[in-house]
Amino acid sequence: MSIQDPISQMSGMVDTPKKDAGFMIGYLEALSLVERLHRLLLDVIKDEFERVGVLEINAVQALLLFNIGDNEVTAGELKSRGYYQGSNVSYNLKKLVEMGYMHHQRCEIDRRSVRVKLTEKGRHIRDVVAELFERHAEGLQSKGVLGPEGIIDITASLKRMERYWTDQIRYIY
Repeated sequence: MSIQDPISQMSGMVDTPKKDAGFMIGYLEALSLVERLHRLLLDVIKDEFERVGVLEINAVQALLLFNIGDNEVTAGELKSRGYYQGSNVSYNLKKLVEMGYMHHQRCEIDRRSVRVKLTEKGRHIRDVVAELFERHAEGLQSKGVLGPEGIIDITASLKRMERYWTDQIRYIY
């Protein structure tokens, strides 16, 4: 479900006390913003790849390559590290191997497990994404949009929210 309008969402919540309504509206706006920011991030990456003429991989696959970096990992590790970008990790890994962005090999200890790492072609994509992120970080700071303190505050708040949501999932039963 996409959260479009936090205020109209609140109208259906007749039991929300007035004192909590402001916080609830802010929370729904934050959720909507996180969702929009993720979609925008994918669009920004897609636009960068169109600009540099890389058209065979999508933004989710590029983020996977960026997040894998110099590591050798399994699909399960990618999911547990939070690198599951809203699409099928196994499918994307298979496509990246087929296109030559990643090497894969069966784990010596557990033959069911496949470990992957970037090829030279994959490292090139990782570098394109890293350079894009570096330009954006410099732009945010130089234009006064967000400084080091702001990044620290946002990151700390998002980590607290992540911890809270993780606890909600963990203790559901």
